[in-house]
Amino acid sequence: MNERLPDPEPPGETLEGFQRLIERIYFAKDSGRGMERSFMWLVEEVGELSRVLRRGTPLQVREEFADVLAWLATLASIAGVELSEASARYAAGCPKCHAAPCCCSEPLPPEA
Repeated sequence: MNERLPDPEPPGETLEGFQRLIERIYFAKDSGRGMERSFMWLVEEVGELSRVLRRGTPLQVREEFADVLAWLATLASIAGVELSEASARYAAGCPKCHAAPCCCSEPLPPEA
């Protein structure tokens, strides 16, 4: 029988807490699947998010964001990356111009 240990903070309250929650639920299975196959699941979930952003309900959109976040967290764990540390890249604003909001000039997208 699996005994639940108390969480240091409520799961999902912080990026680190969410990553630990996803590890407890899925790490054994996902690490066994490997990086490449787990990445393919992330890509599939991003596709599902794309679809619901265009014609889904608010609940469906929220659920797909959660799925994408969960797969991103599991991939980070497999790669040995702490998402809370990775997110520090944006602590001072845009990594290129260091401003918040970003003031980088962006080229216009090509016309279809």
